[in-house]
Amino acid sequence: MTSLLRSCLLLPLLGFLACTSRPAADLLVYNATVYTVDSAFSQAQAFAVRDGKFVGVGTADELRAKFQPKQEVDAQGQFIYPGFYDAHCHFYRYALGLRDAALVGTTSWAEVVQKLRDQRRQYPQAAWLTGRGWDQNDWANKQFPTKDTLDKLFPDVPVFIIRVDGHAALVNQKALDLAGITAQTPISGGTITRDARGQLTGLLVDNAVDLVSAKIPAPTAAEAEALLVQAQQLCVAVGLTSLADAGLDKPNIDQLEALQKQGKLKLRLYVMLNPTAANKDFYFKNGPIFHDRLTVNSFKVYADGALGSRGACLVEPYADKPQETGFLLSTEKEYRALAKEIAASKFQMNTHAIGDSANRIILDIYGATLRGLKDRRWRIEHAQVITAADMGKFGQFGIVPSVQPTHATSDMYWAGERLGQQRLKTAYAYEELRKQYGQVAIGSDFPVEDINPLFGFHSAVARQDAKNYPDGGFQPANALSRPDALRGMTTWAAHAAFEEKQKGSIAPGMAADFVLLDKDLLKAPNPELRGAQVQQTWIAGEQVYKRK
Repeated sequence: MTSLLRSCLLLPLLGFLACTSRPAADLLVYNATVYTVDSAFSQAQAFAVRDGKFVGVGTADELRAKFQPKQEVDAQGQFIYPGFYDAHCHFYRYALGLRDAALVGTTSWAEVVQKLRDQRRQYPQAAWLTGRGWDQNDWANKQFPTKDTLDKLFPDVPVFIIRVDGHAALVNQKALDLAGITAQTPISGGTITRDARGQLTGLLVDNAVDLVSAKIPAPTAAEAEALLVQAQQLCVAVGLTSLADAGLDKPNIDQLEALQKQGKLKLRLYVMLNPTAANKDFYFKNGPIFHDRLTVNSFKVYADGALGSRGACLVEPYADKPQETGFLLSTEKEYRALAKEIAASKFQMNTHAIGDSANRIILDIYGATLRGLKDRRWRIEHAQVITAADMGKFGQFGIVPSVQPTHATSDMYWAGERLGQQRLKTAYAYEELRKQYGQVAIGSDFPVEDINPLFGFHSAVARQDAKNYPDGGFQPANALSRPDALRGMTTWAAHAAFEEKQKGSIAPGMAADFVLLDKDLLKAPNPELRGAQVQQTWIAGEQVYKRK
């Protein structure tokens, strides 16, 4: 056989071997504009996935030459981003709240009452009548309501309706009686409100809320599971693939992990622990958890309350209540002791701080405790009102600002009344915080705000609400750039949880979590951002949502 003939016979064989030697890929997605959010913020047209991770990014031709995909998905020219990561929310609470009366957006106390009557008719056998989301700042009469109407309409069933911020609640006399609360009940780090005659109004603020909420029966395991699965579907439908649940206990975490292992809960969760004695005893002894879909690496601490209910701790008095400055929920001594405990462990300390006094106190405690250890990634959750003198401490001490842009556009209508115009200038200062630390982690605080992360993206870049108000944006100098806003809800959110090597970008080796949208978030006009529609959501290379 001549060498020429041998060559002719071998060429097809070599071509066949070359084809069959390509490694398999589970999935190839092509014909897309892919924002990878990698270190170069590069774009691509396609990517390949194997075993739940990205294995290649580039063009369809490049990836077909490199892999043999088992499945191909034509993105039909749509826009793909890493799965969205809500860096601060209350997923477990949100899920259980799906059985409550929905009071968000009510425009009067009368509307709240009507929704409660409807809820009672729908669930006449329920042991408690609960609701969430009212905000007296949205009503013509902005005074806090009292329990009088609730006592008349619901004398025999306890009523518990929590304010939109989660830091105040209105209850009726039946609920007060069940909790054993009287006008003489002492409270620290909270308020049991009384009227001019010393009678209870039913309004409870911060630590006082817990006196009643602790009496509400917990759902059964089966009820909780059904609600968590329902909540998950609502989350993936808006493109969320990872969530930071801000404050749970070990039994909650065990339940969530069990559902993940059973394949019923696909979402990736970073859970912050409540700093209870039981949680500290177990987790300090056993250390952090870094599983594929579960991270438990931090403790969630509350420094103060919320601005809307005047529980935020301010350096100077409230502009609209000169006799009040808000309050800390514990003593400075207790925060220092807790910081020392956490610093001796491998956990992060993530502290809710709204008011400028609370932020100052916690930042100084962080700085004194960490003593130059800048990559512990301790976080300030909300970082809402900061004095100019304290702003630089985020960079100086290496503290992660974890912010919720929709808070700015929800609060802008009345925040100036609480703070005065001068103090407002350094509130909700997201771009300034980004400059100090180099990053911001972006969340929503749902159910305080809506679960849709695109609402937060719009608020961050346009500084406008759903009505595109105000023209030009609220304090537009603190708007984030679009690339930074996208980083804040993907790779920077992951960084804030020590997860940036596992997820947050579309790059080889990273978790294959991604979302397809019909809009280009980097180029679409501001008014179109909230209306962008999620077409598909994928977690670990598995489709978990497809728009019908």
